[in-house]
Amino acid sequence: MADTMQFDLVSPERSLVSAQATAVRIPGADGDMTAMPDHAPVVTTLRPGILTVEMDGSEQEFAVMGGFAQVSGSATTVLAEEALPKAELTGEFLDERVAKAEAARDAAEGSAVDAAAKRVADLQALREAL
Repeated sequence: MADTMQFDLVSPERSLVSAQATAVRIPGADGDMTAMPDHAPVVTTLRPGILTVEMDGSEQEFAVMGGFAQVSGSATTVLAEEALPKAELTGEFLDERVAKAEAARDAAEGSAVDAAAKRVADLQALREAL
């Protein structure tokens, strides 16, 4: 078993990390998961939350606002809708995302209402954890 895997975190604006990691804790839409070297292949959608990367004996945390994660035995790649280092996360940033999500929830119809309400709840939980 290898000790590390390639990890890449990319958003439309920039590449945030490309490094060797020992573990990545991912806020999956269906629940949190930890990817490690030699993990079984899986693709999951992301919910708004904190993604934690263990590398070089330390941890780095990033806020992600959705997207996808692809995990294979030798690499984990996260394609985030929006991502930034947790240290740059502000209440104002999250307030704007919550307001947009609430507007989308209020405009949603049919089966889209539940997904929109879940996004609002995930963003509010992230704001409260800040």
